[in-house]
Amino acid sequence: MEIQIPKIAESIREAYLAQWYKQSGDFVKKNMPVLSLETDKISLEIKAEEDGILNILVAQGETVPVGTVVATIAASTQAKDLPTPEKVSAGVSQEKISKDTPPSLQPLALSTPEKKAKALFGPKVQKLLEETKVDVSQIVPSGPGGRITRNDVLFFMEEKGIPFPSSLEKKAAPEPKKAAEEETLRKPMSPLRKKIAEKMLEGKNSTAMLTTFNEVDMTKVMQIRKEYKEEFQKKYNVSLGIMSFFIKASIEALKEYPQVNAFIEGNDLVYHNYYHIGVAIGSEKGLIVPVIRHAERLGFAEIEKAIKNYVQKIEEKRLELSDLEGGTFTVSNGGVYGSLLSTPILNMPQSGILGMHSIQDRPIAINGQVVIRPMMYIALSYDHRIIDGRESVQFLKRIKQCIENPERILVEI
Repeated sequence: MEIQIPKIAESIREAYLAQWYKQSGDFVKKNMPVLSLETDKISLEIKAEEDGILNILVAQGETVPVGTVVATIAASTQAKDLPTPEKVSAGVSQEKISKDTPPSLQPLALSTPEKKAKALFGPKVQKLLEETKVDVSQIVPSGPGGRITRNDVLFFMEEKGIPFPSSLEKKAAPEPKKAAEEETLRKPMSPLRKKIAEKMLEGKNSTAMLTTFNEVDMTKVMQIRKEYKEEFQKKYNVSLGIMSFFIKASIEALKEYPQVNAFIEGNDLVYHNYYHIGVAIGSEKGLIVPVIRHAERLGFAEIEKAIKNYVQKIEEKRLELSDLEGGTFTVSNGGVYGSLLSTPILNMPQSGILGMHSIQDRPIAINGQVVIRPMMYIALSYDHRIIDGRESVQFLKRIKQCIENPERILVEI
């Protein structure tokens, strides 16, 4: 069976092989993830379609066209007869291991009391042991399932002062360390990171981007969350977060100031009578912005479930291209990383993006009295070609009103 780079979308013509989860010669089971792919849009996992032995044809880190065969799986059940880590750790007896197991993978009982686990080693390690005449029973295995690795042997020899064979002297000699200031690490940018960089640069260079700021008193929102947290969780099986409040507030503001929900296309302004809200979610691959479609039709629980579902899809590399398309406005919460204040960059071709930040207790004046309140700075970056300063300020004030008086955006509990 061949493993090919799948056709994901018409606009995607190549993919980056981000990570092989297995090595050539490993036994894989059906539906087991074997490869992580990245494109300029999404990342996804490729799973084995049958049991067998994996043979990798294209190395990790390569970029190849869609349709390329990157590996094959040869149907086999041989690996099922090999001792598993569970069997090894349980101290399975020699008699229980199949007679078909290659001699080089037969377990060796270690002699010392603290090393009673069984140890395995492959052909290369066996050759090294034969050359060095090292007592294998003294080596502590570090490989999976109690396997002795090549490094285990070399480290043991170095620790005991055992000379390396002439065939290993060059390989085993440690390279002189560079000074700390000279050390560098060069990695190619992934297609997803390249696309993020391109979009950020486009947002800065092709728009008249400005940012306006305000601050919000989070007292009432935090009280609501505290009061209804358990009841909300029981009823909807999802936590009541602050993101749903800001998405709801953004929709109210977008309805009053539709130019923030509009795009510039050539010489035209395209207004949208629907609200597809992008939610910026950080991942190990970079910032990803999946879209909650028709958010104006959803309640708080449905919005929270949509966000939770997207986080799971990103973690499991199940995000689809359609999940990222069609957004009309974006909400980004830098506060989860500790950001106090920032100027978010427009997510093209959108004309506005709302930035949320950390909640901090700060002294503020209310009715002539200085009180401590949980405060958050919020920022609206906007395209000044379509949105005037007055509208941007009023838009942000409208969000402030909705958050400080959340009865305006009723919670369905």
